[in-house]
Amino acid sequence: MSESLVAHVAELAALAEYQADSIVSRTLINKPSGTVTLFAFAQGQSLSEHTAPYDALAQILDGRAEIRIAAETFQVEQGQAIILPANVPHAVNAVETFKMLLTMIRS
Repeated sequence: MSESLVAHVAELAALAEYQADSIVSRTLINKPSGTVTLFAFAQGQSLSEHTAPYDALAQILDGRAEIRIAAETFQVEQGQAIILPANVPHAVNAVETFKMLLTMIRS
């Protein structure tokens, strides 16, 4: 989708399907100013603690995630969003299957 952006309506959650014991990602927009990536996490999958040099917004489209930012853990569920501040350690854990749209702003 990122190579030739065409205007159309899309059901976001349907653009990445769950796969057993996996994290599926699909980049929807990849520009110098930032990226928009859709993730589908199988239950029990996680992203270990890491940092990113840019702010990001994680929007939960389906299910529920546990997101740790610095020393605080947040339960984020469908319809909610959380900001992941630049240069602050964070981790993601799929307490159940969930999908999120991650928007990272580089400027």
